[in-house]
Amino acid sequence: MNLSPRAAHLKAAQNKAEALFREIEQRGLIRPHITERELNTEIYQLANELFGIKKYWHKRIVRAGPNTLFPYRENPPDLSIGSDDILFLDFGPIFSDWEADFGRTYVLGNDPMKLKLKSDVETIWDEGKRLFDTTPDLTASALFTFVTDAAHGKGYSWGSAHCGHLIGEFPHENIPREQVGAFIQIDNLTPLRSYHSDGVERHWILEVHLTLPEQKIGAFFEQLLLTD
Repeated sequence: MNLSPRAAHLKAAQNKAEALFREIEQRGLIRPHITERELNTEIYQLANELFGIKKYWHKRIVRAGPNTLFPYRENPPDLSIGSDDILFLDFGPIFSDWEADFGRTYVLGNDPMKLKLKSDVETIWDEGKRLFDTTPDLTASALFTFVTDAAHGKGYSWGSAHCGHLIGEFPHENIPREQVGAFIQIDNLTPLRSYHSDGVERHWILEVHLTLPEQKIGAFFEQLLLTD
């Protein structure tokens, strides 16, 4: 994969975020009988230990059980993680002023519905990535339509107003939240492979948030969208 210098910086940041998540799993931090806030603090401490990370471009998210239904902007009450639970992590660490944004879902126990939900959120992300890889002129709106249709086709509700956003050098979140062009959403007709007005290429995070409102569970998966 031949990456531009900007894309290479973003890919390197994501690789470190992925290494952090592997270490979270290997150290057994994801476990029952602790609160979301306690796990969040442990991950923060681990990230500082491994990479010296103290700065994040968005709030650090750990959500379990019914809290997995809530989109990013919400701040639900702190819950304890159960022994047969589903939870997701959404962290945006900054590595040398380059933003990463990485999200994964985990299942404790062997509940078939939760395991299928975890598998499906990853599958739909992969399908969205495949469409991006094979459609050079793909717009944000078209990708949003594709992934939300895929979610509905599998019987899920969609958990957010969009399915991703711009990523870059910190602090990209200074972009006004109401700016349509900053998000992969239905009203954004921007080609994903395009450039800002200053000539800087756009890069995106693709995120998938599936929910089953009646069962009070959801799943989340996100990472950098780059062609292989």
